[in-house]
Amino acid sequence: MNTLGSLGAKPSDTGRSAIYIDLCSASNMTYDTEHFQGWSFHSVNSLEAAEEQLKASPYMVGITCFDWSELSNKNALVQFFQQHHEIAWIALIKPEQLTDVDLRRLLFENFYDYCSLPLDGNKEHLSVIMGHAYGLYHLQHLEQVSQEADNQFQMVGSSSQMLSIFNLIRKTAQTDAAVLIMGESGTGKELIARAIHQRSSRKQAPFIAVNCGALPESLIQSELFGFEKGAFTGANQRRLGRIEAAQGGSLFLDEIGDLANNLQAHLLRFLQEGTIERLGSNTPLEIDARVIAATNTDLDVAVRDGSFREDLFYRLSVLQIRVPPLRERGEDKELLARFFFHKFASDHGGHLKGFTQEAIEAINRYTWPGNVREMINRIRRSMIMSDNHLITPQDLNLEAFASHTSASDCMKTLDEARAEAEKVVIAHTLAQCQNNVSKAAKALDVSRVTLYRMIEKHHLHTKAAHH
Repeated sequence: MNTLGSLGAKPSDTGRSAIYIDLCSASNMTYDTEHFQGWSFHSVNSLEAAEEQLKASPYMVGITCFDWSELSNKNALVQFFQQHHEIAWIALIKPEQLTDVDLRRLLFENFYDYCSLPLDGNKEHLSVIMGHAYGLYHLQHLEQVSQEADNQFQMVGSSSQMLSIFNLIRKTAQTDAAVLIMGESGTGKELIARAIHQRSSRKQAPFIAVNCGALPESLIQSELFGFEKGAFTGANQRRLGRIEAAQGGSLFLDEIGDLANNLQAHLLRFLQEGTIERLGSNTPLEIDARVIAATNTDLDVAVRDGSFREDLFYRLSVLQIRVPPLRERGEDKELLARFFFHKFASDHGGHLKGFTQEAIEAINRYTWPGNVREMINRIRRSMIMSDNHLITPQDLNLEAFASHTSASDCMKTLDEARAEAEKVVIAHTLAQCQNNVSKAAKALDVSRVTLYRMIEKHHLHTKAAHH
C-alpha cells in the first residue's frame, strides 16, 4: 500500500490538490484521511509517471516518499527535483538516513520541508506543513503573476537604443539561433537573456546560467559537461553538467570571452553536433538547448590575437545584441532612478517621497561607470542612509555632480515644475507602452494629437513615437 494510504480527501472542500510520488519499495503502511480533508492526491510510483502527471496538471505542493539507501539512481532523483523547483516538495523519509550528507544537501536545496517515517505520530504535523507550503507558494505565485503583468522583465527604457533592443528581444525569441549579447559589466546582459528565454517557446523549460569567468579552469569542464563516477579522484557518483541540465531550455554562458581555449573546442563541438560527452565517458549525449552567450570584452580583438576561436565566435554570434552603457542612454537615467526608487520604496516604511531636483541633476550628470548595477546599489544605499523625505546628492554620494547654483537660482515657477513632472510621466508611460503612441494616449487619457504635441514640446523624439 502507499505510505499515505487510501487518501479519500474531499477536493470540493478547498479544491487543493497535491502530487504524491511513492518510491518506497517496501511500504505497507495505511493511514486514514482525518487530517487531510480538503486535499486530493494524485499518486504515481515512478519519476517517469510523475513527469507525465506534471505535464497534465499544475501543482503547488508535492509529497514524495523514498528510501535514500535503496535508490539505484540517486542522480535521477536529484535532477528531477532540480527541474521542478516551482513546486513546494515535502519529503517522507526515515530519520536515521539524515546522517547522509548528500541527502541533507538534496533536502536543503530542493525541498520545502520533510516529515519522518513512520507517519503514525506525524500526520497532523504533515497536514500543517502542507498548509504552510501551499499558502507560501500561492502568495509567491500571485506576486510573480502581478510583477509579470506590470513589467514582465523589469526592463525599463525609452531611449532609442533600448527601444531597438526591445525589438531585437522580440525577434530573437522567435528563433532557436545562438545569440551573443555584448556590453559593459552591469548593463543587464543576463536580464536580456532571460527576457529572450521567457518570450520563446522554451519558456517552460530550464534557464541555466553559467558564469564562465567565475569558475576556475579546473572545474569549469566538469561543471559544463558533467562527469561519470570514477572519472577523477573524488568523483564518487555521476553528475550532470550545466549543458545537460538545460535540456529543452536555454543555456546562458556569461563572460564567454574568459573560457579557456581547450574548452572552446568542446563547446564548438556541442554547437556543431548538438552532443556532449561527460568526463570519463565516450558516449555522446544529444542535447537540445539554445545557447545565449554574453561578454564584456571585444571578441573581435580576442579573435585577432588568438585568445578566442574564430569558428566559435561565428557559431555564437548568429544573432548579436549590443547593450549600450548607461551613460549613453540619455533620459533613461532619470527614468531608471525613479523606477528603482519605487521598486524598493516598500522596504523603507514610506517616509521617503522621491529625489530632490539636485539629486536628479547629479544622476543625469554622472557617467555611471558601473552602469545599471551601480545605480541600483547607490539608490538602495541612499534609501537606507537618508534622514530626509527626499534623497539628496549627498545621500547618493554624488554631491560633486550636483548643481552649485544659489538657492534663489534653483527656485522654479509652478509652470516649470508642472512641465518637468509632465515630461517624466509621458516618458514613463511611453516606455511602459513600448512607445506605442495610441496605447500611451489611451493610458494618459489624451488624444493622439495632444500626445504628439507634448512629445514635441518635451523633445521626447523616438523612432517608435511616430508609429
